[in-house]
Amino acid sequence: MPQPLDKAGKSIETHKRLGAIRPGVFVSEIHIKGSQIMLDANLKNQLKAYLEKVTQPFEIVASLDDSDKSRELHGLLEDIRSLSDKITLKTDGVDARTPSFSLNRPGADIGLRFAGIPMGHEFTSLVLALLQVGGHPSKLAADVIEQIKAIEGQFSFETYFSLSCQNCPDVVQALNLMAVLNPNIRHVAIDGALFQAEVEQRQIMSVPSIYLNGELFGQGRMDVEQILAKIDTGAAARDAEKLNSKDAFDVLVVGGGPAGAAAAIYAARKGIRTGVAAERFGGQVLDTMAIENFISVQETEGPKLARALEEHVRQYDVDIMNLQRASALVPASAAGGLHEVKFDSGASLKAKTVILATGARWREMNVPGEQQYRGRGVAYCPHCDGPLFKGKRVAVIGGGNSGVEAAIDLAGIVAHVTLIEFDSQLRADAVLQKKLASLANVTVIKSALTTEVLGDGQKVNALVYKDRNTDESVTVELEGIFVQIGLLPNSDWLKGTIELSPRGEIIVDAKGQSNIPGIFAAGDVTTVPYKQIVIAVGEGAKASLSAFDHLIRSV
Repeated sequence: MPQPLDKAGKSIETHKRLGAIRPGVFVSEIHIKGSQIMLDANLKNQLKAYLEKVTQPFEIVASLDDSDKSRELHGLLEDIRSLSDKITLKTDGVDARTPSFSLNRPGADIGLRFAGIPMGHEFTSLVLALLQVGGHPSKLAADVIEQIKAIEGQFSFETYFSLSCQNCPDVVQALNLMAVLNPNIRHVAIDGALFQAEVEQRQIMSVPSIYLNGELFGQGRMDVEQILAKIDTGAAARDAEKLNSKDAFDVLVVGGGPAGAAAAIYAARKGIRTGVAAERFGGQVLDTMAIENFISVQETEGPKLARALEEHVRQYDVDIMNLQRASALVPASAAGGLHEVKFDSGASLKAKTVILATGARWREMNVPGEQQYRGRGVAYCPHCDGPLFKGKRVAVIGGGNSGVEAAIDLAGIVAHVTLIEFDSQLRADAVLQKKLASLANVTVIKSALTTEVLGDGQKVNALVYKDRNTDESVTVELEGIFVQIGLLPNSDWLKGTIELSPRGEIIVDAKGQSNIPGIFAAGDVTTVPYKQIVIAVGEGAKASLSAFDHLIRSV
């Protein structure tokens, strides 16, 4: 299966909810000839077909200088201009960031700009922006569109992204769309690798990094609803009120990852009232780059799979409630009644049966300095943040598959990688270890316990580990630390309510039943071994079938 475009060019990952592009339709290549980006004929034909959806004329205004990057961008924009008679290209822009370009519609006040060359994962963001500025409607829910249009005040957003970041397009596309819909909202998407001076000045060491009116607004993946929840201060209370008024569900799924999605689909297919309450639909899959072991799908990426899961769930009569972080479970009394799930938002939902599928999160080192420098040198996503450390020294903590894969990827970007493994040997697959050993700029340190993250108050500058063979403390000077040491179940909110293992996992039987009748669990949050996507999907289906069986037997 094709991958999203990188600078060598492969294909385009898309976002169906924010536009009208179908996933996987672009399979052509982009070529770089001299200092000019060249779209091949096949890709041009596909882009031309999409640009036929443009209904209103608009202009691209480029701010260029005499650099190679400006010439590359100019060539790309010329190609785009040639594909539609509704697009005009101007090169007299005077923006301080070069190369950059804005998209403007005559008679409309649209504050949308790209600083850099939006290739890689951001090529889809460019295509969507062209369509939306050109009048093609978004597929965003009508009530959300109206909420965006009603926002008052002045909001000037800046998003720093990297071309290899799979989390960045959601932010860029969300803010671009908001800028198209509301003239009070402005957005510039900035390639951090191209504007290194800004990255250094703002001490940005994690992408996406979002600034609002010059102040840090957020880091990491955010969608339209999450952004709105932060700038529309009354939104959370309104949403909580809506949820509190909902009738009880037959099955309430808590969590929107692979297990939760499968559980929802299987429940809805039984014709029973089904709801899904999720902090973010897709869960941990959203943070996964390459997926090559999901049976029948040879190769895909986490964000793409997450969108496919959500789209599949939406084919059924399922009430999806996003941005809901569970805070408490109130089981039904022994005499019967309804289970209740409470959320941080103040909302509360009731159901005859509940399926807990809250998944897991990255395990942290829990050493001094880690939290202080999180996002300022301490990172958890090498694919997202790796380009920000170009030419620098970094460490990877963990010698399993994730850690070794991260070290291999980073070795092609950074000056040097130090991989630190607690055990006396690496645990990664042999093929990965062989590749790692072939890299000249990687040092592997085994039998080492990371004990402290050091910094200058602004960013990381060193790491301290203890040699477990000699008890000697060693300091490694570096600029970045990528933590890849496994997962922790998202079950803290269940302590004292449901039976958990010493590791914090929900204890379930062969049918996914917990120790409380009518409460089931599935996926990475449970004691089921081997935390794999394909296993989570099966466990979600099993838990849903068990919940249905419980319903028909308890009537």
